[in-house]
Amino acid sequence: FDYEVQFGHAGARARGDEETAGAKNRALAKAGAHVPRSFDEFGDLIAAVYQVLVKAGAIVVAAEPSVPKLPSDYDALKKKGLVRKPANIVCSISDDRGAEATYAGVPISEVAKDEQLGVGGAICLLWFRRRLPPYFCKFIELCMITTADHGPCVSGAHNTIVAARAGKDLVSSLISGLATIGPRFGGALDDAARMFCEAFDLKLTPEKFVEKCKAEKTVIAGIGHRIKSLDNPDARVVLIKEYVKKHLPSTPLLDFALAVEQVTTKKKASLILNVDGCIAVCFVDLLRTCGEFSRSEADDFVTHGVLNGLFVSSRTLGLVGHFLDQRRLKQPLYRHPQDDVTYLA
Repeated sequence: FDYEVQFGHAGARARGDEETAGAKNRALAKAGAHVPRSFDEFGDLIAAVYQVLVKAGAIVVAAEPSVPKLPSDYDALKKKGLVRKPANIVCSISDDRGAEATYAGVPISEVAKDEQLGVGGAICLLWFRRRLPPYFCKFIELCMITTADHGPCVSGAHNTIVAARAGKDLVSSLISGLATIGPRFGGALDDAARMFCEAFDLKLTPEKFVEKCKAEKTVIAGIGHRIKSLDNPDARVVLIKEYVKKHLPSTPLLDFALAVEQVTTKKKASLILNVDGCIAVCFVDLLRTCGEFSRSEADDFVTHGVLNGLFVSSRTLGLVGHFLDQRRLKQPLYRHPQDDVTYLA
């Protein structure tokens, strides 16, 4: 520039004496405004004007409010060990806080290396929170093997297959199959254990038990099969019975159930002790005779649904297999044939 230029805020500039900051301050002072000589005097001048206005009564000083007491910072207090937070979840079966996760206090690597534990032993640690005898662990594995699948025609497999062929993902297809498990399909284990235990503990004879159920119009859970009979026994039931008879010192509930079978099959040959009923009574015998549980603990496990949990766990293996099978075979969308439907409309 060929002349003096004074720049202010935001790029403003003064092109003459009347546009400079000093000129503006002098004009403000002449008009009656309180103008500090420099920016540093702003605070002092404001305080002085405030005091003048207070003395003149133009400003009434309000009472200073009390300073609110702020709560202490939780994280800081927690570090000092002064507070603890109540847990939202309580877990007693596993722990992942250390260098290695544990099942009921046993490191996973130890579970994997222990040949006597295996899958059955891992289930025992997670479900029962303790090591159980090898024969107990093997019985669980035997149940999982014998009930993992029962062909594509049963409810669970059928639903999984239909969902898989509809393009659903593995989890959705699996849920579709698992949702069919109930009192009519696979979910009779808990009911069978409850019914046989109740009758046995009441010291009912097999005949009285059957008569009682008939009078109450109650189906005996664990009795009956659509295909199998005394002359055509279920191989899975035979395997399970032979195993527990070999490894358990006594099988009182299984013996009672077999005596009930002798009564029911006199009425109809297919009213046999099925795989659900056999697993249920044998599992109760295991709980009650293995020496690891009190009677109340054993009964609580049955009440809590451990037997249906066993079926759900094992059948999950088969349902996943059916899903993968349908994907591998590239099966198209399933549509039920009309000639297999009776239309009433």
